[in-house]
Amino acid sequence: QVQLVESGGGLVQAGGSLRLSCAASGRTSSYAMGWFRQAPGTEREFIAAITWSGSNTGYPDSVKGRFAISRDNAKNIVWLQMNNLKPEDTAVYYCALSRNLQLPSRWLRSRASPDEYDYWGQGTQVTVSS
Repeated sequence: QVQLVESGGGLVQAGGSLRLSCAASGRTSSYAMGWFRQAPGTEREFIAAITWSGSNTGYPDSVKGRFAISRDNAKNIVWLQMNNLKPEDTAVYYCALSRNLQLPSRWLRSRASPDEYDYWGQGTQVTVSS
């Protein structure tokens, strides 16, 4: 059984930075991980993903160049470094694990889909003030 616990959220001013952590228990090092966010009244939005080796990452245009995902498989931790935060980044941030994104073709095609992820954390709130 996999459990994911996010931490590091909080209140920050626009232009500031936060680093989110996702601590995983269980067997996680062989699987891709992702970060999503959800603001009230919106659908869950893909933010970042990383392959099991850490050699490949993916981001939507909305955060590319500002956010960076990384992982340490020995420690079972995934991070999301968020820089130059904007008020529109305000949301609950979730980390997730996917057992389905092993093949490169599927990674490229489906890494942004919440349906590809099997386990989710409880979320951490990020609020960016203007």
